[in-house]
Amino acid sequence: MNHALVNTDYHFPEQTKVYHGKVRDVYTIKEDLLVMVATDRISAFDVVLPQGIPYKGQVLNQIASKFLDATSDIVPNWKQASPDPMVTLGLQCDPYKVEMVIRGYLTGSAWREYKGGARVLCGLSIPEGMKENQKFEEPIITPTTKADKGHDENISKEEIVAQGLVSLQEYEALEKYTQALFQRGTEMAAAKGLILVDTKYEFGKKNGVIYLIDEIHTPDSSRYFYADSYHELFENGAEQKQLSKEFVRKWLMDNGFQGKDGQKIPEMSPEYCLSVSDRYIELFEKITGDKFVKADLSEVERRIENNVLVYLNK
Repeated sequence: MNHALVNTDYHFPEQTKVYHGKVRDVYTIKEDLLVMVATDRISAFDVVLPQGIPYKGQVLNQIASKFLDATSDIVPNWKQASPDPMVTLGLQCDPYKVEMVIRGYLTGSAWREYKGGARVLCGLSIPEGMKENQKFEEPIITPTTKADKGHDENISKEEIVAQGLVSLQEYEALEKYTQALFQRGTEMAAAKGLILVDTKYEFGKKNGVIYLIDEIHTPDSSRYFYADSYHELFENGAEQKQLSKEFVRKWLMDNGFQGKDGQKIPEMSPEYCLSVSDRYIELFEKITGDKFVKADLSEVERRIENNVLVYLNK
């Protein structure tokens, strides 16, 4: 487990600042270029868990890189290069203060709210009588605020515009991009025997142009079901076989943790962490159709630094 990359502390040429997020460490070069390192940290319920997951950063970075390339005809994105298996370099954009969550099925946090009696989600009415994991007639967009710390909060389109977080014209552009990206992701997942259940997108703006930023269609930002077993499991009211981080959330909940005050994170044994790593690798291979090639982790910090420096020096 000691090869999992959980912390970075780089000092690249012309570096102006660094931001350590829940999972990614972002280094700004000259105010216009970002070096985004996908670490092996894992978070759930907006809490960073105490153990890293080997190869998780590589999985996230390489899936996101593939989907950024595959959707660049829909909307410009921030990616410029991926010089290391755990690194993407790209444009510094001014991020919108909302995340665009889109759901094709009633599951996860939306199901938990629905089960608790909620019938309105982010200003949208949800029909009575729905079951867990049931498909919506059309995908719904349920945005959240983008919190620097703590929990993101659900918010409606009307509240976003009223609070001046995004103008109506730009929000409607974000909606269209979100729908088109989700459609493309759905088609690519279906070709691999998967269902893209829900996901989130983040957008930013640079020189008046809207860009897709951060990661897309990874197991941290998305949920996938297996298409061949979906209908039978749904009809039987059984738990779906899925590829996403939801299995980590479920393990935490089964062990008494949901990120609430006073709750203790359960022990993450080496065996458990390796099983999570295997699940991430399984999703990589299933959704991309590519064989996952494990990068050398023996000197991962130095490897990343050298690869980034070679790119910056070009």
